[in-house]
Amino acid sequence: MTVDTAERATETRPRRRRGIRQTRGYRVFQVVNAIVLTLVVLVTLYPFVNIVARSMSEEAYIIAGQVNLVPRGFNLDTYRLVMSDSMFWTNYRNTVVYTVAATVISIVMTTCYAYVLSKKHLKGRSALVGIAVFTMFFSGGLIPNYVLVTSLGLKNSVWAIALPNAINVFNLLVMKAFFESLPVELEEAAAVDGLNTYGILLRIVLPLSKAIVATMVLFYAVAFWNSWFAAFLYMDRQELWPVTVYLRNLIAGATGAENVGAIAEANEVQAEATLKAVTIVLTTLPILLVYPFVQRYFVRGIMLGAVKG
Repeated sequence: MTVDTAERATETRPRRRRGIRQTRGYRVFQVVNAIVLTLVVLVTLYPFVNIVARSMSEEAYIIAGQVNLVPRGFNLDTYRLVMSDSMFWTNYRNTVVYTVAATVISIVMTTCYAYVLSKKHLKGRSALVGIAVFTMFFSGGLIPNYVLVTSLGLKNSVWAIALPNAINVFNLLVMKAFFESLPVELEEAAAVDGLNTYGILLRIVLPLSKAIVATMVLFYAVAFWNSWFAAFLYMDRQELWPVTVYLRNLIAGATGAENVGAIAEANEVQAEATLKAVTIVLTTLPILLVYPFVQRYFVRGIMLGAVKG
């Protein structure tokens, strides 16, 4: 047998597949796992689909409880009603401004704090970690926080929303774990080349931390976008409220749409339930559209911050 013949014979032999052995128990696990995850997805999607269907249905079908997953009596008048309200767009603009400003502040402060805590040679490091963890379980309370924000002159400004919630301790610890997983030799080499601490952070660490930074941006942006209580507490004027307070007023029965009554009286088909559903869809849609663009960073960032090599 020549060498070529032997090589061809070797290539025709079936190669053994590496990986988990496909035992009967493992196949059963895969089936059960797929069924459970499918049920979780269906249970999670059902409320969203139901809200969208209600927002496009007529009042009579909603009151009769006949709207489930498909709109009944297709109607977009409520969308036109809400989108014609100037206060809705004012509050929407406020939400965008508050979310962007608060997210930028939170990312800067969390990154700096986490980078400091990742240095094991730092004196007082355990005390700084303890202070951060302490705030996860204990807080000053609602009234002291309100008095503090008021005394600092932060009411009726974006600072009342951004500064008290600038650092989330869970996000801080995740980012700290990620920074600790980076090779120390990279920073040592940069220090030898003449970079100071800020140069190392900006030119070495952050370019390698795009995944975790994108994950933190997603976490903070979602939290600030959905937040309403801080604005409800610290904002005295309606034109300063975010759209979530607008939505809260609709759900509480104190609708913020100025022309709801006139249109309802004219058409006699305006449903408060439809109005709420439309506002919920318009409020949650932008933040839902962000997820596909940061999903890959989200998964990679969480794993890199949690796995130790």
